[in-house]
Amino acid sequence: MIKRIFDFCTALILLLIAAPPMVIIALAIRLTSRGPALHWSERVGRNNIIFKMPKFRTLRLGAPDVATHLMNDVETYLTPFGDFLRTTSLDELPQLWSVLKGDMSLVGPRPALHNQEDLVALRTEKKIHELTPGITGWAQINGRDEISIPEKVALDEYYMQNQTLWLDIKILWRTVFKVAKKEGVAH
Repeated sequence: MIKRIFDFCTALILLLIAAPPMVIIALAIRLTSRGPALHWSERVGRNNIIFKMPKFRTLRLGAPDVATHLMNDVETYLTPFGDFLRTTSLDELPQLWSVLKGDMSLVGPRPALHNQEDLVALRTEKKIHELTPGITGWAQINGRDEISIPEKVALDEYYMQNQTLWLDIKILWRTVFKVAKKEGVAH
Protein backbone atom coordinates (compact mmCIF):
# COMPACT_ATOMS: atom_id res chain seq x y z
CA MET A 1 0.00 0.00 0.00
CA ILE A 2 2.88 2.38 0.78
CA LYS A 3 4.42 1.68 -2.65
CA ARG A 4 1.11 2.49 -4.39
CA ILE A 5 0.70 5.76 -2.48
CA PHE A 6 4.33 6.70 -3.22
CA ASP A 7 3.85 5.82 -6.92
CA PHE A 8 0.60 7.78 -7.24
CA CYS A 9 1.82 10.93 -5.48
CA THR A 10 5.20 10.96 -7.23
CA ALA A 11 3.66 10.30 -10.67
CA LEU A 12 1.11 13.08 -10.14
CA ILE A 13 3.84 15.57 -9.18
CA LEU A 14 6.04 14.49 -12.10
CA LEU A 15 3.12 14.77 -14.54
CA LEU A 16 2.40 18.32 -13.38
CA ILE A 17 6.07 19.27 -13.78
CA ALA A 18 6.42 17.46 -17.13
CA ALA A 19 3.15 18.73 -18.66
CA PRO A 20 4.65 21.75 -20.51
CA PRO A 21 7.55 19.75 -22.04
CA MET A 22 5.13 16.93 -22.91
CA VAL A 23 2.94 19.37 -24.88
CA ILE A 24 6.03 20.60 -26.77
CA ILE A 25 7.13 17.00 -27.48
CA ALA A 26 3.65 16.08 -28.74
CA LEU A 27 3.63 19.11 -31.06
CA ALA A 28 7.13 18.31 -32.34
CA ILE A 29 6.07 14.74 -33.16
CA ARG A 30 2.92 15.89 -34.95
CA LEU A 31 4.84 18.54 -36.93
CA THR A 32 7.63 16.21 -38.04
CA SER A 33 5.76 13.00 -38.87
CA ARG A 34 2.37 11.73 -39.95
CA GLY A 35 0.22 10.15 -37.26
CA PRO A 36 -0.63 10.60 -33.58
CA ALA A 37 1.84 11.82 -30.97
CA LEU A 38 1.18 8.82 -28.73
CA HIS A 39 1.65 5.14 -29.46
CA TRP A 40 -0.39 2.76 -27.30
CA SER A 41 1.68 -0.40 -27.01
CA GLU A 42 0.15 -3.71 -25.91
CA ARG A 43 2.20 -4.80 -22.91
CA VAL A 44 2.14 -7.66 -20.45
CA GLY A 45 1.20 -6.40 -17.02
CA ARG A 46 0.79 -7.89 -13.58
CA ASN A 47 -0.32 -11.54 -13.68
CA ASN A 48 0.29 -11.53 -17.46
CA ILE A 49 -2.75 -9.34 -18.15
CA ILE A 50 -2.38 -7.27 -21.33
CA PHE A 51 -2.74 -3.50 -20.97
CA LYS A 52 -2.19 -0.53 -23.25
CA MET A 53 0.91 1.47 -22.35
CA PRO A 54 1.35 4.98 -23.79
CA LYS A 55 4.65 6.20 -25.17
CA PHE A 56 5.51 9.13 -27.35
CA ARG A 57 5.63 7.75 -30.88
CA THR A 58 9.21 7.37 -32.12
CA LEU A 59 8.59 5.08 -35.11
CA ARG A 60 6.82 5.82 -38.38
CA LEU A 61 3.35 4.46 -38.96
CA GLY A 62 3.49 0.90 -40.29
CA ALA A 63 6.65 -0.08 -38.40
CA PRO A 64 6.71 -3.74 -37.27
CA ASP A 65 5.16 -4.39 -33.84
CA VAL A 66 8.25 -6.03 -32.33
CA ALA A 67 10.98 -5.03 -29.91
CA THR A 68 13.34 -2.66 -31.70
CA HIS A 69 16.35 -4.90 -31.00
CA LEU A 70 14.65 -7.49 -33.26
CA MET A 71 14.24 -5.06 -36.17
CA ASN A 72 16.59 -4.98 -39.10
CA ASP A 73 17.76 -1.39 -39.59
CA VAL A 74 15.55 0.33 -37.00
CA GLU A 75 16.85 3.71 -38.20
CA THR A 76 14.68 3.46 -41.33
CA TYR A 77 11.57 3.41 -39.13
CA LEU A 78 12.53 6.22 -36.73
CA THR A 79 10.67 9.50 -36.99
CA PRO A 80 12.80 12.65 -37.35
CA PHE A 81 12.42 13.25 -33.60
CA GLY A 82 12.39 9.55 -32.61
CA ASP A 83 16.09 8.98 -32.02
CA PHE A 84 16.30 12.00 -29.71
CA LEU A 85 13.23 10.87 -27.73
CA ARG A 86 14.63 7.36 -27.30
CA THR A 87 18.17 8.30 -26.32
CA THR A 88 16.87 10.82 -23.76
CA SER A 89 14.07 8.45 -22.62
CA LEU A 90 11.56 11.29 -23.05
CA ASP A 91 9.36 8.87 -25.00
CA GLU A 92 8.61 7.21 -21.63
CA LEU A 93 6.97 10.25 -19.98
CA PRO A 94 3.37 9.29 -20.91
CA GLN A 95 3.79 6.12 -18.83
CA LEU A 96 3.24 8.29 -15.77
CA TRP A 97 -0.44 8.02 -16.76
CA SER A 98 -0.20 4.23 -16.47
CA VAL A 99 1.28 4.67 -12.98
CA LEU A 100 -1.67 6.86 -11.95
CA LYS A 101 -4.09 4.23 -13.31
CA GLY A 102 -2.29 1.45 -11.44
CA ASP A 103 -1.27 -0.52 -14.56
CA MET A 104 2.36 0.31 -13.80
CA SER A 105 4.60 1.30 -10.93
CA LEU A 106 7.48 3.74 -11.02
CA VAL A 107 9.82 0.81 -10.29
CA GLY A 108 9.40 -2.82 -11.31
CA PRO A 109 10.26 -5.12 -14.21
CA ARG A 110 9.81 -3.35 -17.55
CA PRO A 111 6.56 -4.59 -19.15
CA ALA A 112 7.21 -7.04 -21.97
CA LEU A 113 5.67 -6.54 -25.38
CA HIS A 114 2.66 -8.78 -25.94
CA ASN A 115 4.70 -10.89 -28.38
CA GLN A 116 7.86 -11.41 -26.28
CA GLU A 117 6.91 -14.97 -25.34
CA ASP A 118 10.42 -15.95 -24.21
CA LEU A 119 10.61 -13.10 -21.70
CA VAL A 120 7.05 -13.66 -20.46
CA ALA A 121 7.64 -17.42 -20.03
CA LEU A 122 10.85 -16.91 -18.02
CA ARG A 123 9.24 -14.28 -15.81
CA THR A 124 6.21 -16.51 -15.23
CA GLU A 125 8.44 -19.44 -14.30
CA LYS A 126 10.17 -17.25 -11.68
CA LYS A 127 6.85 -15.69 -10.50
CA ILE A 128 8.04 -12.23 -11.55
CA HIS A 129 4.75 -11.83 -13.44
CA GLU A 130 3.10 -11.25 -10.04
CA LEU A 131 4.84 -7.85 -9.77
CA THR A 132 3.42 -4.64 -11.21
CA PRO A 133 5.66 -3.62 -14.13
CA GLY A 134 7.62 -0.39 -13.84
CA ILE A 135 8.82 2.56 -15.85
CA THR A 136 12.29 1.70 -14.60
CA GLY A 137 13.74 -1.22 -12.71
CA TRP A 138 16.78 -3.02 -11.39
CA ALA A 139 17.53 -4.43 -14.86
CA GLN A 140 17.32 -0.96 -16.44
CA ILE A 141 20.01 0.48 -14.17
CA ASN A 142 22.16 -2.63 -14.59
CA GLY A 143 22.37 -2.88 -18.36
CA ARG A 144 19.03 -1.98 -19.99
CA ASP A 145 19.24 -2.93 -23.69
CA GLU A 146 22.76 -4.34 -23.37
CA ILE A 147 21.85 -7.50 -21.42
CA SER A 148 20.26 -10.78 -22.47
CA ILE A 149 16.75 -11.87 -21.55
CA PRO A 150 18.00 -14.43 -18.96
CA GLU A 151 20.15 -11.70 -17.37
CA LYS A 152 17.14 -9.33 -17.26
CA VAL A 153 15.02 -12.00 -15.61
CA ALA A 154 17.75 -12.71 -13.04
CA LEU A 155 17.89 -8.99 -12.22
CA ASP A 156 14.07 -8.84 -12.05
CA GLU A 157 14.16 -11.81 -9.68
CA TYR A 158 16.72 -10.05 -7.48
CA TYR A 159 14.41 -7.03 -7.33
CA MET A 160 11.40 -9.20 -6.47
CA GLN A 161 13.26 -10.83 -3.58
CA ASN A 162 14.71 -7.58 -2.21
CA GLN A 163 12.13 -4.90 -2.98
CA THR A 164 11.68 -2.13 -0.47
CA LEU A 165 10.70 1.52 -0.74
CA TRP A 166 14.35 2.39 -0.12
CA LEU A 167 15.47 0.17 -3.05
CA ASP A 168 12.83 1.83 -5.25
CA ILE A 169 14.16 5.28 -4.33
CA LYS A 170 17.73 4.11 -5.04
CA ILE A 171 16.65 2.76 -8.46
CA LEU A 172 14.82 6.00 -9.32
CA TRP A 173 17.86 8.05 -8.31
CA ARG A 174 20.25 5.90 -10.35
CA THR A 175 17.84 6.00 -13.31
CA VAL A 176 18.17 9.78 -13.46
CA PHE A 177 21.95 9.45 -13.87
CA LYS A 178 21.71 6.56 -16.36
CA VAL A 179 19.28 8.57 -18.51
CA ALA A 180 21.43 11.70 -18.27
CA LYS A 181 24.46 9.69 -19.45
CA LYS A 182 22.34 7.84 -22.08
CA GLU A 183 23.80 4.56 -20.80
CA GLY A 184 22.53 1.21 -22.06
CA VAL A 185 20.32 2.53 -24.88
CA ALA A 186 20.58 0.41 -28.03
CA HIS A 187 17.87 2.19 -30.08
